Amino acid sequence: MERDTSRILAAALLAVGSGLALHAANAQQAGLHRTDLLQQDIGPPGREAIQVRVDFDAGAASIKHSHPGEEVAYVLEGSLEYQLEGRAPVTLNAGEALFIPAGVAHVARNVGSGKASELATYIVEKGSPLVVPAK
Repeated sequence: MERDTSRILAAALLAVGSGLALHAANAQQAGLHRTDLLQQDIGPPGREAIQVRVDFDAGAASIKHSHPGEEVAYVLEGSLEYQLEGRAPVTLNAGEALFIPAGVAHVARNVGSGKASELATYIVEKGSPLVVPAK
C-alpha cells in the first residue's frame, strides 16, 4: 500500500512539474505579447513559414536574439527601433517593413509613447527553436 501511495505521489509531482515546465516554456517576456497566427510547411523541404503578431508595451524591448531563418518585420502600429548586429539602428513606423537575415542577432524596441505592434513573418528550419537568445 505504501509503495502504491509513493507511485501516485511521484506521478502527481511529475505531472505538476511537466505543467510548470510547459508554462515556463510558453511564458512571454514582460511587456511583449505574442499571438501565433500561422505555421505552415512550404515548398523547400525542411522549411516552414510562421507568422506572429508581437505587441510591445510602451518602452518594451525584446531580448537580443536571432532566428534559424529569415524574418520580415512589418510594423502595424507605433514606432519600433531595430538594432541588427553590425548595423546602425533603424526606426520604422506603421506601414514600414524590414528584412532580417538568418542568424543575425537583433533587438526590437518600442520607441513611441504608446503601444507598438509588428507582424513578424519567419521562413525557418522546421523543428528548430524560433527564437535563439544571443550570447
